[in-house]
Amino acid sequence: MPSNIYAVIMAGGSGTRFWPLSRRITPKQVLAINGPRTMMQETFDRLEDLIPPEKTYIVTNEEQVKFIAPQLPQLSTDNFILEPVGRNTAPCIGLAATHIYNHDPNGIMVVLPADHLIRNKSAFQNIVKTAINFIEEHDALVTIGIKPTRPETGYGYIQFKTADKNAPEPVHEVVAFAEKPDQKTAELFLQSGDFYWNSGMFIWRASRILSEMEEYLPEQYAQLQKIAAFLNKNKYQQKLIKHYQIIRPISIDYGIMEVTSSPIFMIEGNFDWSDVGSWDELYRISQKDRDGNVLIGETLTIDSENNYIYSPGKLTAVIGLNDILVVNTPTATLICPFNRAQSVKEVVEKLEKDKRDEYL
Repeated sequence: MPSNIYAVIMAGGSGTRFWPLSRRITPKQVLAINGPRTMMQETFDRLEDLIPPEKTYIVTNEEQVKFIAPQLPQLSTDNFILEPVGRNTAPCIGLAATHIYNHDPNGIMVVLPADHLIRNKSAFQNIVKTAINFIEEHDALVTIGIKPTRPETGYGYIQFKTADKNAPEPVHEVVAFAEKPDQKTAELFLQSGDFYWNSGMFIWRASRILSEMEEYLPEQYAQLQKIAAFLNKNKYQQKLIKHYQIIRPISIDYGIMEVTSSPIFMIEGNFDWSDVGSWDELYRISQKDRDGNVLIGETLTIDSENNYIYSPGKLTAVIGLNDILVVNTPTATLICPFNRAQSVKEVVEKLEKDKRDEYL
């Protein structure tokens, strides 16, 4: 791989749809939700032999770094970019781009969420290599799209067309980004064949995304430039706190990808992918017993099928229930039908409103 490739792993989210297992300081990316390794570790492992540890940056916060850093002993403190407050993905990516550009004005960023499941490591790495080769020739904005297998309403979508004949075969020009659709629209997207799931993974030069922010997010860009002026200086932390907290939160999709006039390209992610964004999605990808149940911990079921029951440390018995989710932790228990799993974040919102912070 070229020496100017850097990984940026976004690890500052709170994982509200995985409550009560996922909490503010221990969100899903620091938990071993789908195997012995945490999702953060699995994301880092996926970059092995592709991008060296010293060129891998983790964007997180002061609370979560206490859990993440021990999981990644290969990294030094210089590999962690700490946000003083969460400001969504555009400022997060912009801050990382500022650091990379300061170190290497020609640097290419491979931007990855910390909480995705990808089972085919070699296929993933080949896609990243294709993107990097394309960017070296075209200096483009590139994203990775996933071919949909169902009319999913929990994902955003990318509409694409075939790229020019000189582009590598899996590269397509993006027509539009679409937000999470309703069920009917998701079915139309699936039937059309020219919509892919938006994976939230991006590859581009640090200079290019900063240029896009200068044009389309000028207020955020101005604050990032004020921070950049103090990189590697004694007052960096002070200036970071001052300027970052007044940045308006906005996602990279809303702020750049949906509004830019620059061409965007999508590469097909031909690997088994899930953002494991909710309990029902985790059930879908988990190994099940002969009754369709996923049972973790001390559990007992009678005449019950197609359930996800999580109960380490104490017995949970379920009788005569189907298609339900039970998550039993020492301080909180969640019970709901699978068709309401996307509503778990409403519990978190209610707890926040009621200031019941001990459960967050």
